[in-house]
Amino acid sequence: MTDDASTVDVLTERQAWVKHMRLQFCVREEFDLPCKVIHEDGTLNQAYFRPDPSVFQAVTERKWTEKERGLLVRGIEKYGIGHFREIAEEYLPDWSGNDLRLKCIRLIGRQNLQLYRDWRGDAAAIQREYERNRTIGLALNAWKGGALVYDDDGKVLAEIMATEPVSSSSTLS
Repeated sequence: MTDDASTVDVLTERQAWVKHMRLQFCVREEFDLPCKVIHEDGTLNQAYFRPDPSVFQAVTERKWTEKERGLLVRGIEKYGIGHFREIAEEYLPDWSGNDLRLKCIRLIGRQNLQLYRDWRGDAAAIQREYERNRTIGLALNAWKGGALVYDDDGKVLAEIMATEPVSSSSTLS
């Protein structure tokens, strides 16, 4: 017998033992729940462990609107990038600071917002920064999921630092 065949035999034996133990200890008249969790043959009812689809619907039904996008831009103009808690409190109370940080990543087109800390810009300046980041990302094959991502070689950061911000009102450091 080969090693593969003996391994399969051992696994089959173990699975049979597990099924037997489930039936011996879990399926009893006084327990209602195991009847839903375990099939009559001792296998698990995988459908029982799947989350209720309504949980996912509640999350996906929440859409980001153009009005909310405008409010985020207004918050960036007033508070600057990185002050997402303040923006959420004043303009977008239904969204957390982290939600707004993720929305800002898409808005500005850069995964790492560290160099944008406290940067303020209007819709036009934000669009220019997005285009700048997109251009760098596409040129260096670092445009992933709608945002410029850093590379291990440091080429992206070098290009960012070498390229002056497009927006004249920006205060990138």
